[in-house]
Amino acid sequence: MTVDQLSRVFAALADPTRRDMVARLSGGEATVSELAEPYRMSLQAVYKHLRVLETAGLVSRPRGPQPRPVRLEPRAFDLMDTWIERHRGRLERRYRRLDDVLAQMKGDEHEHDLADGHRGRSEAADHPDDP
Repeated sequence: MTVDQLSRVFAALADPTRRDMVARLSGGEATVSELAEPYRMSLQAVYKHLRVLETAGLVSRPRGPQPRPVRLEPRAFDLMDTWIERHRGRLERRYRRLDDVLAQMKGDEHEHDLADGHRGRSEAADHPDDP
């Protein structure tokens, strides 16, 4: 699958009805009639949604007589997962670097506060005979 395929996958999932169909298919195969049940649309409209999902590689229907089950295709999800994880990894590395910089700044600030506190005390205050 190419970047164009990734674009088709995300475009197909941009529609809430198709996302719902995918969610329902995650529980197992279903026929087109079973997929159409909860929607207030024609069977023809359901087939149009399925064609978009098939073109994107998200679902497949085996050849043969009706009723043919519709099933999810894991390769499309693997493609999305790879893309998402690559960007998540980059983002997490940036946050770790930021955390390191902030920790370093906090450590420098703490050392600076200690040095200021040490310089601000008089030597008489350190005398053991003082109450």
